[in-house]
Amino acid sequence: MAKRKSERETSAGGIVFRRQPSGTLEFLLIRDSYQKWGFPKGHLEPGELPADAARRETTEETGLVDLQLHGPIRIIDWHFRLRGRLIHKYCHFFLFEGREGTATPQLDEGITACKWCPLPEAQQTLSYDNARSVLKRAAEMAFTLTATASGRPAVTVPPAE
Repeated sequence: MAKRKSERETSAGGIVFRRQPSGTLEFLLIRDSYQKWGFPKGHLEPGELPADAARRETTEETGLVDLQLHGPIRIIDWHFRLRGRLIHKYCHFFLFEGREGTATPQLDEGITACKWCPLPEAQQTLSYDNARSVLKRAAEMAFTLTATASGRPAVTVPPAE
């Protein structure tokens, strides 16, 4: 029996954090049409760089426009079936800081909710294990950024779960 070759797809997404006046960091989650919690992401357009796609998709799916890019987090991959096709998906995730604005779900694309969560709640709310690993790395980056930013007090990194 011949092994079916998977089709490769590439997407990009953003993990957005914000800092509350108390110093607590919150992370933005979205809920999709399947009632699963994750991060904004989507396909790259022809010739589009992954970081640009991550910003575009995050803005489209959440309405946030004031996003400061802090850099790449990691690439994750997974397999799934869609209409009889085997897909091997790669998703590039980038860390953004959301400084202003209210997150609003893109209802016409199936985004049913947006919510900000402190790290422990975000880890529990996420629907996918691979998203938890990306969030863990994003949180490490965000805590380092906020602790070393000029004029800001240090932030204590919460223990890993």
